[in-house]
Amino acid sequence: MIRVVYLLFVLLTITNCSLNPVINHHGVHNLDLKQSKIIIGVTNKNDLIKIIGPPMIKSYIDENVLIYIEKKTSSSKLSKFGKQKLLVNDVLVLNFDNKGILINKLLLSKEEMNNISFEEKITGMNLSKKSFIIQALQTIRTSIDDPLGKKRIKNK
Repeated sequence: MIRVVYLLFVLLTITNCSLNPVINHHGVHNLDLKQSKIIIGVTNKNDLIKIIGPPMIKSYIDENVLIYIEKKTSSSKLSKFGKQKLLVNDVLVLNFDNKGILINKLLLSKEEMNNISFEEKITGMNLSKKSFIIQALQTIRTSIDDPLGKKRIKNK
C-alpha cells in the first residue's frame, strides 16, 4: 500500500514538470511585425494606438516622441542556476510632427543596442562650490553651536 502511494506521488510530481522553457514577456508582443504595418508619412497617433496599443513611454521633453519596448526572457539551464537569458530586447522609437503624423521610426534590436558607442569622456566633479545642502547643514551647525551669535561677532 505504501508503495502505491509513493508511486502515485512520484508520477504526479514528474507529470507536473514541464520540459518546455518558461518565457517571460514584457511589453508589446511581436513588436517587429507590428512596426512593419506602420508607414512613415501616413500613419498618425490614432492609427498607431489601433495597431500597437498605447505607448510604453512618452517623452517628457518632447511629447511627439513615443517609445515601445518588447522584452522576452527565459530561464536558462539548471547548470546555470536558473539565471535569466535575454531572448528578445527590441525598442521602437517613433517621432511625430505637430499634426500627429509619423516622420521617423527607429527599431533597435538586442544586437544593435550592443553596438551603440558611448562617450568616453569623464565628467569631473567641481568641489569648489558647496552644494545647497552642505551650506544649509553648516548654517544649522553654527546656529546650534552659537545660538545667540556671540562667537560670530567676536570673530569678525
